[in-house]
Amino acid sequence: MEPLLVSTLVVAISEIGDKTQLLAILLATRFKQPWPIIAGIFCATIANHLLAAAAGYYLSALLSGMWFKLVIAVGFLAMAAWALIPDKADDLKDDTGRLGVFFTTLISFFLVEIGDKTQIATLALAARFHTVVLVAAGTTLGMMIADIPAVFLGEAATKIVPLKYVRIGTAAIFAGLGLWALAQLAGWAP
Repeated sequence: MEPLLVSTLVVAISEIGDKTQLLAILLATRFKQPWPIIAGIFCATIANHLLAAAAGYYLSALLSGMWFKLVIAVGFLAMAAWALIPDKADDLKDDTGRLGVFFTTLISFFLVEIGDKTQIATLALAARFHTVVLVAAGTTLGMMIADIPAVFLGEAATKIVPLKYVRIGTAAIFAGLGLWALAQLAGWAP
């Protein structure tokens, strides 16, 4: 149960102010059709995070040992630093062309999520917890917790909590995971 809960919490918090959440807001304000947008986000996230979790799981199995654990710990610390850098929606396009709202959302989210903080966090969490399904389920749940309100509230969602504080909280969670992994590596934590 721990992998599910940690994955949900990490992604729900780190998704706030992320490119994909900004994309959700952009699509919601442009198309005003929340259900196809939510369905597209869900399908894209499941596919993307299952791939990332599988990659993390298999990498951890192949590269087990002290050095891999160190890389995971340093990766979490790097994500803590990355979380402090604000994302912008400047390069996100909102034109659906002939695809419709669902497929535009599906394709956009899948592509924008590649190499994103939440995808890398999914990979690292699966490597850390050695489970694909619970981590992918947790990260998908976290994504939906953050993005569904963004779809329904649109731009107003970004004014509820200042993004500066959300980024600091996200960085603190990633740093805590990194320090915890280092402490386990040193034998100071279970």
